Amino acid sequence: MLAAFTFNTAENLPIGLLELIAEGLHVSLPSVGYLVTGYGVTVAVASLPLAHFTRAMPRRHVLTAVLTALVVSSLVAALAGSYWLLLGARLLTALAQALFWAVMGPIAVGLFRPGNRGRVIGALSVAGSLALVLGVPAGTWLGRQSGWPVPVAGVAALGSVSLVTIAVLLPTSRPEEGHAAYGTRPDARRFGTVLAAGILSATGAFAGYTYVVKFLGDVSGFSGGAVNALLVAFGIACLAGVTLTGALLDRFPDSVLATAVATQAVGMLGLYTAGGDPVAAVVFLTLTGAALGPVFMATQNEMLHCAPGRTDMALAANSGAYNAGIAVGAALGGLVLSLSDVRGTFLLGGLLSVAGCTVLLAERLVPGGGAGRSGPRAGQPGLSGARDGRASRTDV
Repeated sequence: MLAAFTFNTAENLPIGLLELIAEGLHVSLPSVGYLVTGYGVTVAVASLPLAHFTRAMPRRHVLTAVLTALVVSSLVAALAGSYWLLLGARLLTALAQALFWAVMGPIAVGLFRPGNRGRVIGALSVAGSLALVLGVPAGTWLGRQSGWPVPVAGVAALGSVSLVTIAVLLPTSRPEEGHAAYGTRPDARRFGTVLAAGILSATGAFAGYTYVVKFLGDVSGFSGGAVNALLVAFGIACLAGVTLTGALLDRFPDSVLATAVATQAVGMLGLYTAGGDPVAAVVFLTLTGAALGPVFMATQNEMLHCAPGRTDMALAANSGAYNAGIAVGAALGGLVLSLSDVRGTFLLGGLLSVAGCTVLLAERLVPGGGAGRSGPRAGQPGLSGARDGRASRTDV
């Protein structure tokens, strides 16, 4: 959980330190923005190849290497005296995060009984969401008080705690061991459906959310101070949505994803149609925030069940696709903004979210939804625990 919090804080911290970094390194604001864009693109491109390259390595060794890269790259970034050195350090952090999100789910879930998968994914997602509510605001405040390198060095300190803990205490196991190494209900069709719905929802969400500050000011008429407060409320709604969803994942695994995507669609289309009214804007913004985190969280949980092969590869594909959706969504939103107005970005986001819902619904309505679904394959280590609920030797 601490590592998830630290990685998400590291990813988004430049957003809060944008002007400070630009002034300190004597570069333009768009150049600092590339620190975030390049990070997301790197995660999108590198997730699956890195997961494939490390597929045979013991998981403790992989996580130790990933966290070492996080600590080293953060220290280099904090000491960077040039923009290009800072960008290089950021890309190294992005490579570490790409692999972290691929392997951490099966590792964490594999430590507990199969019936607790949703709760474990929920706990990790809550920690990741806290980065937006607590980590980035705290880092922004610290940067304004002491300079931008200080909070970046703080990321290295947090990563060191996770590094030492995992290096010393995590059991050493091969990646194919344990009940979480393979999906409980392998289904290639469901895998493709979830991946497509996740891409559409991520693209839709960030087509609008990237420009939410402009929307709240220009369309809803909020002042700058009110917009800042609403962004905090958005983060709290996201955290609340993730917390609630984590409690429901194990009980309603087939309904959570569709509900989250549908909620996102309602929130974004509501902002498009009624966002000019301040009260309605707050209501629909809250709905959008409450759905944003749960969508990714639910797709991660689905991958642990429907992965047609190893779950780490499925999770890598999901993480890469989601980050690709973020990049494409921001670009499409910018195109709409240049051709129309900021309301159009939320219309686009809402329609893409509806398309995600349609993909999920079509799978249930079109005959053959179970084709390709099978039980755990014979000979896969640790799957007996997933079938009958008994703990495998890796359970604690």
